[in-house]
Amino acid sequence: MTDRTVLVHRGVFAAVDGLGEISGTRGTAPDGLFARDARHLSRWRLRIDGAPLTRLAPGVLVPEGTRDRPPAFAVFRAQALGAPGLAEELRIANHGGEPLAVRVRYSAAADFADQFELRADERRYPKPEGGHGQRTRPDGVEFRYRRGDWLARTEVAAAPAPDAVTAGPDGAELDWTLTLPAHGSAVLALTVRPVPAGTPGPDGPIPVPVERVRAEAAAETAAFAEPPPAPPGADPDLARVCAKGLADLAGLRVPAPGPGGAARAVPGAGVPWFLTLFGRDSLLTSLFALPYRPALAAATLPALAAVQGRRHDPSRLEQPGRIVHEVRHGELAHFGQVPYARYYGSIDSTPLFLVLLHAYTEATGDTAPAAALQGAARAAVAWMFADGGLDEHGYLTYRPDPGGLVNQCWKDSDGAVCTADGRQAEGPIAVVEAQGYAFDALRRTAVLAADVWGDPGYADRLRAAAARLRAAVHRDFPMERHGGFPALALDGDRRQVDVLASNAGHLLFSGLLDTGAGRAVGRRLLEPDFFSGWGVRTLAAGQRPYHPLSYHRGSIWPHDNAVIVAGLARYGLAAEAARVARGLVGAAVRNGDRLPEVLGGHDRAAHPDPVPYPHSCSPQAWAAAAPLVLLAHERAGAD
Repeated sequence: MTDRTVLVHRGVFAAVDGLGEISGTRGTAPDGLFARDARHLSRWRLRIDGAPLTRLAPGVLVPEGTRDRPPAFAVFRAQALGAPGLAEELRIANHGGEPLAVRVRYSAAADFADQFELRADERRYPKPEGGHGQRTRPDGVEFRYRRGDWLARTEVAAAPAPDAVTAGPDGAELDWTLTLPAHGSAVLALTVRPVPAGTPGPDGPIPVPVERVRAEAAAETAAFAEPPPAPPGADPDLARVCAKGLADLAGLRVPAPGPGGAARAVPGAGVPWFLTLFGRDSLLTSLFALPYRPALAAATLPALAAVQGRRHDPSRLEQPGRIVHEVRHGELAHFGQVPYARYYGSIDSTPLFLVLLHAYTEATGDTAPAAALQGAARAAVAWMFADGGLDEHGYLTYRPDPGGLVNQCWKDSDGAVCTADGRQAEGPIAVVEAQGYAFDALRRTAVLAADVWGDPGYADRLRAAAARLRAAVHRDFPMERHGGFPALALDGDRRQVDVLASNAGHLLFSGLLDTGAGRAVGRRLLEPDFFSGWGVRTLAAGQRPYHPLSYHRGSIWPHDNAVIVAGLARYGLAAEAARVARGLVGAAVRNGDRLPEVLGGHDRAAHPDPVPYPHSCSPQAWAAAAPLVLLAHERAGAD
């Protein structure tokens, strides 16, 4: 059974197969119940009379049978994820005219594996003194994992209580013997509740009825995901894709404390690997959703300010004023075995923080966040000039981090910032889109300085710096042999990283290029080597490093394309923007109205459907928010 269901709620997610089972897989698509970077349920297996079941339809399972001896019973299995955890209801219906006794067994285990252990590269991390334990309880079992001050638990409870619970080093088994009346049924209710390390104890009794969990989660989703009004004659496919995206965003929200400590619901980046606060992802997601869900921006900005860099710490690239790249809560981060508890290796989170702060103020008229976060904003500007490199290099630059990320732009995989012959650029690296974000951030912050903070002198200095940066990009980035198309980056020797990359499209989004250059870049992105029919590729086809299934060297990213659509519209290229939008919507429609994190870069003419990228996260926040950019473009066209 290869079907897979993913449920997401408030920073917890469950990934189960088509039977509703969990087997403890690793690699590309790990299954289990996850909370705060730990797998709290690694086995969840149902057997009746000692045998597995066969799926007839989603949630409908039967034992083996034949045409002459049909299955004696059917199992109706329902699952829901909500505040109490993973809730399950099992209804076993007797098809016959005589009472029927059945033996039901659930097998459960919790390995508490850190997500970094489960990735496809199969890295191994020592865990000295880490120990697992199990404790039976009248209604189920509790699993524990302790390592030093790290304690994570998983509670499993059932009603009616099991007849027997057997726990051992490899997990636990919960057993019932049920008598089904003739043409009648019996019902079991179970809840698996994760209690992550570092969180308050559980709230309320379990199990909780699955219908209650489902109804509460659905009400939360509905309150957030009410579709925005569509313009007259709107594309119905786009309307459905937007509705799906908003529903995904509702589930992907995770709690993150602001400066006062109160938890706020911010966009977690995506499932399975990134369900936590990510600077770049959370900022761009909030920016995409700003016309329709400004509350995301209002939560994301103070949450990021609360973890803004305060000191110099090379182990995690923390610097004063720098906005965090990601925040992790797992065991390996807690004990410093990975640097990501708070990791600051992002060149663009800091300018994007400033962009969103002004954009929120402009869109809503609410100046309170800009006033409250003035100190954080000024510190972010100071970082751009000091450690960010504007003073020393004239550009925002980063150096590869051997203990973390080699590349610290949105294309952050190893080798993503490469020359035309495929070599990784060496630092300090100035990627082109970060210069656009910095330009935009300086100009927008100047508006806040003049209009909200009452500091016109500071505003003038920021505008002058933006003008210098704009002139430098026009001077240093255009590649003569490519008709002036901007290079992906400048390396540490100020040589152009001379590959044709989609990053240049972000300069349109930021408004850095003059009108003629911007329109030329926009039209170039719609040429066949860039535009596949589904979207704009990260690298133009035909170049040596291009690969349609490379993470950043030929694939198609919906959020990247949403940025490009907004930029095309900004430069008056409405037809080109509509063409990219149609490609993205078409890709979503062929994927259940959902845009995944990334698609293969194969040409639409070569295959009738978009080719999935094998390691794509889905749902992913900025992909879920991307259709809202397309809707805003459609509404602007209607106006």
